[in-house]
Amino acid sequence: MPPAPAIRTARLLLRPFVASDAGRVAELAGVFEIADTTISIPHPYPAELAVDWIANHEQEPHRSHAVTLAITEPAFGLVGCVELRDIDAEHAQAELGFWIGKPFWGLGYATEAGAALLRLGYESFDLNRVYAHHMVRNPASGRVLLKLGMRNEGLLRQRVRKWGRFEDVLAYAALRADMSSYPDAARVTSGGNLR
Repeated sequence: MPPAPAIRTARLLLRPFVASDAGRVAELAGVFEIADTTISIPHPYPAELAVDWIANHEQEPHRSHAVTLAITEPAFGLVGCVELRDIDAEHAQAELGFWIGKPFWGLGYATEAGAALLRLGYESFDLNRVYAHHMVRNPASGRVLLKLGMRNEGLLRQRVRKWGRFEDVLAYAALRADMSSYPDAARVTSGGNLR
């Protein structure tokens, strides 16, 4: 896979994480409301763990077939994260994931960043299908996925365990054939060469 790109959207710059982002990642992602409805984010989130998480990103394109990007906004800096993970060339599919820091909820950043990653997946990685999941008790993520043109594919009962409790999950997916209906939010550029 090619190195993670930089993507500029109408309001955002999606870029690879850098070591200096670790404190902000721990601050934003480690709040209870974020950690509670995501599978792998701990609470509290120590800065040292964020340092390790960011250090692993350089290996992701080759090791885990993922593209993980910081969502940044000019006035606020880092506001969240968006990724395509488990990129599967054989079946031309990947999973979309995201989180937005609580102070920035309701501003449309997840939809804007998600649209950019859908385009990246279809145009740069030749994907046919992008899927996503959210815990039933996190309907805000479902609203984002619907805004991205994804379709609800059903309920997965007790699909994941978070903090010792089994959680029901809703599954969504979007196909390349549906791409004309996606939000036109992104212009993809490579390697930080932003126009």
